[in-house]
Amino acid sequence: MKTIPCNPNASEEVRSVLNYLSEIQGKGIITGQHTQTMAQEELNYVNQVTGKWPALCGFELLGYSPNINYDDSGEECLLEVAENRDTLQKAWEWTEKKRGLLTFTWHWFSPLGGRDKSFYTEHTDYDVRKAIVEGTQEHKALLSDMDHMADILREFRDKRIPILWRPFHEAEGTWFWWGSQGPAIAKELYRMMYKRFTYDHGLNNLIWVWNSPLVEGYVGDDVVDIISRDMYPPAHQHTDLREEYEELAGVTRTPKLAAIGEIGPIPSIRNLSESRIPWLWFMTWSRDFGQTEKFTTNNELRSAYHCDYAITLDKLPKLY
Repeated sequence: MKTIPCNPNASEEVRSVLNYLSEIQGKGIITGQHTQTMAQEELNYVNQVTGKWPALCGFELLGYSPNINYDDSGEECLLEVAENRDTLQKAWEWTEKKRGLLTFTWHWFSPLGGRDKSFYTEHTDYDVRKAIVEGTQEHKALLSDMDHMADILREFRDKRIPILWRPFHEAEGTWFWWGSQGPAIAKELYRMMYKRFTYDHGLNNLIWVWNSPLVEGYVGDDVVDIISRDMYPPAHQHTDLREEYEELAGVTRTPKLAAIGEIGPIPSIRNLSESRIPWLWFMTWSRDFGQTEKFTTNNELRSAYHCDYAITLDKLPKLY
């Protein structure tokens, strides 16, 4: 069954990816790995351990935020920004050479004011309630940042590369500024971005991924292609995440494609092959989650990637 994109002007590549995702529901799960440095240690670690590549690679856009306060940031923040610099080169390589699926996460430094890692609520006094009010400085700064990011994403549109776009992630929490004033505000921010990117910038290569399990915070089917949530179970706990799926599926009355936006310990692919919980993909987070055995042993990782139910890069058809 074909999935109709929320954007009526979605590109053929977007439609191709969504149709493929519809086809694999309950038949397999796409393996994914987040990266945020030029070295992509996590991606190489997966390949070294399993002999395979994930079918989906996640990239981080934090270093591309236009309002980073370099003068009032700690060493950890500055290092993270420096290591993230120029990583879009790797995103190009991933899509042009490997033809893998691509997803972006944006830890968005506060559009106005803030210090250090100002995507965290505690590091900015940016009033997100004013950001949704036209004419305010907060609103102007928000749109300026959106336009900046749209310029970056436009290059991918021009090369007809589809992106699984997951903005305002973990909108159910208050730890990031976009969720600091509750889910209703986060929902408004998402809808503002959808309108700006889709109708003002014509970014018809984006597949819109909502990232929160809250019913009261759900942004609406008209601007969402895929629902998702982030999960960090205890180390070495690998299940099919049935309860978490059922909770997420309950945010909307109409059936939606569903994915694991971020995870620490990988789900049990073997259990999923039996239960057929229709998660589309999982994306293991970076650093220790994706390049050590602290959360997933090498045996578990190897077993997962070699399970028939796992969709690795070599099993991914040409979608764009």
